[in-house]
Amino acid sequence: MMIRRFFRHLFTTRAATRRAFPDASLDAIESGIAEGEKTHRAEIRVIIETAISIEAVLSRMTPRERALELFGRYGIWDTEENCGILIYINLADRQVEIVADRGISTKINPDEWNHICKIMTAGFSQGRFHESTLEALSALNQLLAQQVPSTGPHENQLPDHPIRL
Repeated sequence: MMIRRFFRHLFTTRAATRRAFPDASLDAIESGIAEGEKTHRAEIRVIIETAISIEAVLSRMTPRERALELFGRYGIWDTEENCGILIYINLADRQVEIVADRGISTKINPDEWNHICKIMTAGFSQGRFHESTLEALSALNQLLAQQVPSTGPHENQLPDHPIRL
C-alpha cells in the first residue's frame, strides 16, 4: 500500500490537477462559496492539492494531518465566530477532508461531514471533479444554513477563491 501511495504522489502532476479543476471550475466553486455564505455564518475555504511531498508520504502523513496543517497555515481558524471550514482535496490520494473550527464543528454531526466528503469522492472516482465538488458544496451550504443560519449581512473574512497547490 505504501509503495502504491508513494508512486501516486510521485507521478500525479499539476497538469492533472488543472485538468480536474480548470479555471472555470475554480470560478464556479468560488461562486458557490460566495452564494452559500449569504445563507449561513460559516466561512468556507477550498484547497486542492496535487500531491504531498515524498518526505511527507514516507513519514506516513495522512490527508487529515495535511488538512490540519493547511487549516493553520492559511488562517482558516482566524474568523470572528470561529466559523472557518476547510475542504481539503488531495488529488493523488483522491481523498477529501473537512476541518471545521470550534464554532461550527460542535453543531454538525460527524456523519454529515462524512456524507459531504463521500459526495465528492464518489464523483472523483467517476472523473466528475467539477460536478461532484459543486454538489458537495451545495449540500454543505444547505446544512450550514440549517445549523448556523445567517443573521444578516456580514463581512467575508476568508477569500472564496479555491487554492490549487
